[in-house]
Amino acid sequence: MKTKNNLMLILLATLPLFMSCLSNNGATQLEGNRKIVLQYHNIWSNGESEKLNEIMTREFVCHYLTSGEWKGIEKAKTEITNWRKLFPDWHEEVVDIIAENDKVVTRYNSTGKHSGTYEGIDSTGIKVEIY
Repeated sequence: MKTKNNLMLILLATLPLFMSCLSNNGATQLEGNRKIVLQYHNIWSNGESEKLNEIMTREFVCHYLTSGEWKGIEKAKTEITNWRKLFPDWHEEVVDIIAENDKVVTRYNSTGKHSGTYEGIDSTGIKVEIY
């Protein structure tokens, strides 16, 4: 009886360890974060800014390379819409994606034909590439 109780105690003590090894909650969340970032790039490429409602929170903040900063889903929609007026065929191709902990970083190539006035420069019709 004592051996049976000891065996049961060992089993109960090690069960959480085995269950944590089977858990992939962190990996699942990490993959989910990767998918959201890829969806964000796709939205820039296809201009379907309404889909931002599915992947962003109202507290979204974009820190742009210049001093600009966008806050909220509606501002992000406006920025994408305005950008696609300048570059209607804008496309973002993700070259590398790195995901770790709660962060996802991409390196991507962007292309588009300059078809609107941008910062005082009239439409040139030139295809731009940004790496």
